[in-house]
Amino acid sequence: MKSVSDIERTTLMTFLPGRIATMLGGKRWRSLAPLAVLAVLCALITIANPNFIELRNLAAVPLTLAMGLTFIILMGSIDLSVEGTLSVAAMVVVLLAANDSNGNDYGWWAVLAAIASGTVMGLISGLVQTMLRIPSFMATLGMWFIGLGLSVYMLGGSAIRLNDASIRDLALHRFLGLPLAVWVALGAFVFAAIIQYHTRLGRHILAIGGDEDVTKLSGVNVTRVRIAAFALAGFFFGIAGVLAAAQLGQSHAVIGDGRLFAAVTAVVVGGTALTGGEGGVVNTLIGVLIVTVLANGMILLGISPYIQQTVQGLMIIAAVALSLDRVRLKIVK
Repeated sequence: MKSVSDIERTTLMTFLPGRIATMLGGKRWRSLAPLAVLAVLCALITIANPNFIELRNLAAVPLTLAMGLTFIILMGSIDLSVEGTLSVAAMVVVLLAANDSNGNDYGWWAVLAAIASGTVMGLISGLVQTMLRIPSFMATLGMWFIGLGLSVYMLGGSAIRLNDASIRDLALHRFLGLPLAVWVALGAFVFAAIIQYHTRLGRHILAIGGDEDVTKLSGVNVTRVRIAAFALAGFFFGIAGVLAAAQLGQSHAVIGDGRLFAAVTAVVVGGTALTGGEGGVVNTLIGVLIVTVLANGMILLGISPYIQQTVQGLMIIAAVALSLDRVRLKIVK
């Protein structure tokens, strides 16, 4: 007669392989779903308009923003300061470069100052979140409004034109048929991929999202990693602010309006889980392509902007539903 331990062992041996296969199969399916959606969208829209699928349709600003946001979501946190940080960076580059408001003309030093300002905003978000031990949602929400307030104050509530031709060339000049802004965004993607897959910081960010307590017990300085991740996100937001100012040829307080939703949508639709620990910048690239292709496709089909917003809302709900493992998620708050 079999003992209890033998019975349990037999049960595990027969049950676990099928269970593990199901889990791996489900995970693999979820990871490939965004790529399948992108392929289907590209096929359908190319049938409607054969000249549509071109690299120049890649949205440079959303891609750069989404790269920074990916690192925060990978930790299981959120960064709502996107629009405020972008607004500050755009304000800094316009006011320090040649413009129609003052006599400044610092050229590309203005670009570096703008990126630095975005990094500092992210650094402050990280410090506030970790040192005061408040949710990232509230810490970055505060930084969002601080950024908007600074922009309104410094710009005097009006739009200021960017007159520096070399910075404007980021949007106007082309290299190998693509705007320089697209090349900058692709460079940001490559940089983000190197950080995630080939640096200790990237591995620690992913580990924190997977299980912060275990990561802390493994000797990782979680506070330092969180601060670095928010600063890194601010760095990418700063680059996006420069690109936005170059594309519009000006800066105003609401230059970042709508950017947060687009960035979050791209990250989530690409397959990075809001609970953290799953996904990455490659997923986000696919997500940006899906959002861009879908938006441009609806424009080509003459769909109302209100319907477009509805479709985007449904898309992000579906993406979150597909990315969550609800078998393991026992409590939903």
